[in-house]
Formats: sequence, C-alpha cells, structure tokens
Amino acid sequence: MPSKRLTESFTNPPDYAFPHHRLSRVLRNPEKTPVVLVACGSFSPVTYLHLRMFEMAKDYVRQNTDFEIMGGYLSPVSDMYKKPGLLSARHRVDMCTLATEETNTWLMVDAWEAFQAYQRTAIVLDHFDHQINTVLGGAQTEDGEHKNVRIMLLAGSDLIGTMSEPGVWAYTDLEHILGRYGCFIVERAGTGVEQATDSLARWRHNIHLISQLIQNDVSSTKVRLFLRRGLSVRYLLPNAVVDYIDQHGLYQDEITSSSPVIVTREKGADKDKESIPPPSSSTNGILQPSS
Repeated sequence: MPSKRLTESFTNPPDYAFPHHRLSRVLRNPEKTPVVLVACGSFSPVTYLHLRMFEMAKDYVRQNTDFEIMGGYLSPVSDMYKKPGLLSARHRVDMCTLATEETNTWLMVDAWEAFQAYQRTAIVLDHFDHQINTVLGGAQTEDGEHKNVRIMLLAGSDLIGTMSEPGVWAYTDLEHILGRYGCFIVERAGTGVEQATDSLARWRHNIHLISQLIQNDVSSTKVRLFLRRGLSVRYLLPNAVVDYIDQHGLYQDEITSSSPVIVTREKGADKDKESIPPPSSSTNGILQPSS
C-alpha cells in the first residue's frame, strides 16, 4: 500500500499562491485518467532540453497510455540544496517563468519548493497532489463527473540511475515516488536505462521510459561553462532566458563552493552529481553512510 500523504507537514513560503492559470480542469476524453507532470531540478539555468522533456512526455502519453495531460510544472529546488553552481532561487524561478510563458501554453512554474527549506521529492509530489486534488478539487468530465488527477514525476534517465544505486535513496521514498505516483523517464545519452530499471522491477509498472528520437545533450552545466568562457548560448535556451542572464550578468564569475555538499540526492532535471559527505543521519530521504 502506498504511504499516506502527511498534509499537516506542509509549510508555505510567504505570500505563496499555487499557480494554476494553465491547468486544464475538464477532461476532453472521459475515459482517460487525468495526469499532471512535475519536473524537479536545479534549472540553473533552464534549457530547451528541460522544456523538450515535457513535449516528449506529451507525445508518449498520447500514443502509449490512457492518460490525458492536464498541465505540467517546473519545480526549482531550494537554495538549501547547496549545489555547486546553484544560482539563487529568485533568479532560477524568474528564468523558468520567462521560459514557460514564452514557449508554450501548458507549462507553469511552482515556487513552493524554491523559497523554503529543502523538501524531499516525495513531499514535493505530495504538495502537488494536495493543491490539485484537495484544494482545487481535481478534474471533471464534461458531464460533471469528478476525477482525481494523477501526479507523476518527469525526469531524465540519470535519475533512475541514482535510484537504482544501493544506499542512495531511502526505500520509503522510492515506494512513495514510484509506488504512489510513478514517473516518466526521458532517455539521456550515456545512461543505461534498461539496466538501471532492473533493480526497480517492483515499480516497473509505474515507470514509463521515453526514448529521445533526436539526441539532445544540452545541460545546465555545459551552458554555465559556455557563459564563463564568454561563448554564446543563444538557441540553447529560450531567448528571454538568454536576455535575462545577460541583463543580470549571471554565471560570469561562478565559484565552486568548497563547503560540504549537504544534499546529495540528484534532482531529476539536472545530470550533475556531487560527492557524498558522511553525515551521521539522513533527513533528506536518502540513506547515507554514517561517519
């Protein structure tokens, strides 16, 4: 049985309001199951590949499932993630907002995760479930029949790689994310997807693998490297994001922090990895070695 959502543990940032201006509330096909895609990640900066993942998932859903997509969300990670090269949450949220508003009609940015203490991915998905199904009342058919919206994680295949590594993720979080919600995993170059999912066979029915028919290996890490070297990143990112970076002089003097990385679980939208420090206990949904 999936674990229950602990709504009483939710906290909201100051002046927070859940965005739903692009969220469809009425199913076009009453036989389908409504679904919302959530991508968690650093988005430092957001790239066309991040946005392209949603389109690939949309095609996959339409051709291979009984789901109907009601909307998609980017959820930038909190500054407390302490990742080298991580820009402030305000800039990352602003860039994601510019990217989504400029390029499509169904993606949104939720700042709930970004502007507070670090939240585990399992709790972030619970937050979306609570906002969409409890607060907003889910979806309905044209005949007025109510349906709960299914929340599903969208991520690159590097995420599945970390989930399949013993001791990286807590089993309870894997059960919650993959058992209760499920995920769409987009293939990324150099990641053995099939092999990675072998150890996650318990949840295979909830893991949907999406092939990249046109390979795209653009990453935030490469974009930051280009910017530090004074190279153009136009057409790797939405124009509004390129202009924002230029206007604010971002990533020009990026300094890699020498302080210990507090959170080591990889968020789904970025492929960067940090070394694992030896804390004595886990509070982030990851089993970590004791000192």
